[in-house]
Amino acid sequence: MAEDWNPALYLKFEDERTRPPRDLLARVPLERPRRVVDLGCGPGNSTELLAQRWPQAEVIGVDNSPAMIEQARARLPGARFELGDLATWQPPEGTQLLFANAVFQWVPAHLDVLARLLAALPQGGVLALQMPDNVNEPSHLLMEEAAAAGPWADRVAGVARDRLPSVGAYYDRLAPLARHVDIWHTLYNHPLEGAPAIAEWFRSTGLRTYLAPLDEAERAAFLADYTARLAQTYPARVDGKVLLRFPRLFIVAVG
Repeated sequence: MAEDWNPALYLKFEDERTRPPRDLLARVPLERPRRVVDLGCGPGNSTELLAQRWPQAEVIGVDNSPAMIEQARARLPGARFELGDLATWQPPEGTQLLFANAVFQWVPAHLDVLARLLAALPQGGVLALQMPDNVNEPSHLLMEEAAAAGPWADRVAGVARDRLPSVGAYYDRLAPLARHVDIWHTLYNHPLEGAPAIAEWFRSTGLRTYLAPLDEAERAAFLADYTARLAQTYPARVDGKVLLRFPRLFIVAVG
C-alpha cells in the first residue's frame, strides 16, 4: 500500500494543479446550490474554489488521506471535511453538486461508482469531474520503463495506473441517468523547470505506487533513472524550461 499523500509536495505545483478544477467549475450550471461536496478534496485547493463561488452554500470536502484532510481544514476552517472512501461513500440528502478533481482515476470500477453517485442526486443535481488521461504520455510510459529496468522490477510489476475507459463508455453509463452529459478533453502544456521538475510533479501522484515498495536508496536510484529518461524525452525550450504535455478528461452530468 502506498504511504499517505504529501500535501506540501502536491502543492509545489498548486497553480498548475488548480487550473483543471477552475476550468471544470466554469462549466457547472448551478446558481445557488445549498450543499456542494468536493470528492477527493486533497489539501483544499479545489474546495476553496467552491467556497468562493458559492459563499452561501454548505461546502463539504471528502478524502481518504488524513494528511490531506488536516491540510484542508487548516486552509478552509469554514468548510467541513471528513474522511471517506469514495468506493462506498454516499452523498448526504440535499446535495446538489458532486465535484471531483483528479480522484476517480484512483477508484476501482469507478464507472459503477459514478453511476451510483449520479443516481443519488436530486433532479437538477450535477456530477462534475476531471481525471488525468495521461497514462499513454511519455511521463507515464517512462515510469514503466524505469520500473522494468531496475532490480526492483518484480516488486513494482503491475502497479501502473489503469487506462481510463473510453469516452463512449462514460457516456453510455451516465446518459441514461442524466438530462444532459457534457464530455471533453483539454490538453495542458505546463512549462516546468526541467526534467527534475517533472519527476517532482509525479512523485506526489503517479510515482507513489512505484516508490512505495522501495527503501530510501532504491527510491533515489529509481528517481535518478526516471529523471534521466525524462531528460532524453522532454527537450529544453528556448527559455530552458520543458513542456509537460498533460491531457485531462472532463465530464459534467446534470441529473
